[in-house]
Amino acid sequence: MLAVTLVAGCAADVTHEISGDMVAIPGVAATPPMGWNSWNTFGCTIDESLIRSQADALVTSGLASAGYRYVVVDDCWAAPQRDRDGRLVASPQRFPSGMRALGDYLHRRGLLFGLYSTPSNKTCAQRYGTYPGASGSAGHEKTDAATFASWGVDYLKYDWCSDDTDVRAQRTAFITMRDAIRAAGRPLVYSINPNSGGPGQDQNSSLPGAAYDWGGVASMTRLTNDIAPVWRVGGGRTRSQGIAEVIAASRTVNARVGPGRWLDLDMLEVGVGTALTAAQQRTHLAMWAMMAAPLITGHDLTSMTTQTRDLLANRGILAIDQDRLGRPATAVRGDGSIRRRSLADGSVVVSLTNAGTTSAGMSFTLDEVDAPGSVAAIDAFSGARLPIDRRRGVVIVPVPAYDTLVIRLATS
Repeated sequence: MLAVTLVAGCAADVTHEISGDMVAIPGVAATPPMGWNSWNTFGCTIDESLIRSQADALVTSGLASAGYRYVVVDDCWAAPQRDRDGRLVASPQRFPSGMRALGDYLHRRGLLFGLYSTPSNKTCAQRYGTYPGASGSAGHEKTDAATFASWGVDYLKYDWCSDDTDVRAQRTAFITMRDAIRAAGRPLVYSINPNSGGPGQDQNSSLPGAAYDWGGVASMTRLTNDIAPVWRVGGGRTRSQGIAEVIAASRTVNARVGPGRWLDLDMLEVGVGTALTAAQQRTHLAMWAMMAAPLITGHDLTSMTTQTRDLLANRGILAIDQDRLGRPATAVRGDGSIRRRSLADGSVVVSLTNAGTTSAGMSFTLDEVDAPGSVAAIDAFSGARLPIDRRRGVVIVPVPAYDTLVIRLATS
């Protein structure tokens, strides 16, 4: 695991201290979770027919067999109010068969079932007025965790979604649900987002997900604000970040990352909208893999192109993301354009990202990436062998604009 020092702030309060390499929910997320989430494309416009059709497409496309198994139903699935016993119920209009039936449907197809909630009294959509009612989990954690277990839920996305950004309050809320999940007796992937405070939260400020080590609290912790399907948002006070901005934020990770405790760079925008070029989408997937990030895609699976499907299913890149060592890349150069990652088999992976608007030659020496002796250089995307200047110990390659080349250096 990559160990760092917990940033001062809440560390003085021992009731909120998370120490060592503890895992929040034992038995899950040995490698970064992979799957699909409804929010990026469909937002609140979801129902059981849509979720089932997306799940079917996940299977028939081959993405499920490539590893994308979690189907996460995001906000707007629940009835606006709880039942008379205080339990969450599915919206009878949107999910008339109920959530247990949906979970069974997914499990029969070899998939895993994910749901969304918040540690406040309202979900994000309810807080911002796009969905009625108040069905957040605050004050109902034990009941909700037991309900999720009874429905066969395998993954919980737990979104802070509150203007109160006090880190002690966040840790108390997230730990309360963590402990409720443990007590419910069904291990599940626990994915938290501490970075969804007010709508004007500055993306360049020190976000809780980046400033603190949450690895003992959750299986996945969001690093940044919400991602958008664009290369750059452009800075300032905004609730979203572009692909390039998330990549920049991940240059230095402030958490112990490894099996059972992953840093979440947010959902993949591959295949979402038309703003991202093919090269930018390759960089998007490549850098998430280099950082050992969860791969939760969010495009419409029923209408995806062959190009999108083939990129997401690329075996060389997925093998890097899912490497059992679970060690994220570190920056070789200060700007993060070249990063290095160690893999369990002793090989080294190097990424070269060209953030410029024109193609450029990029290079690194075998010494500066601490490559194993007598190596071969393999393009992780294509499997093609790349030349090495053996005399100088240098790899020099052209990288197109906005693209990323991922090179696996393994003993030849």
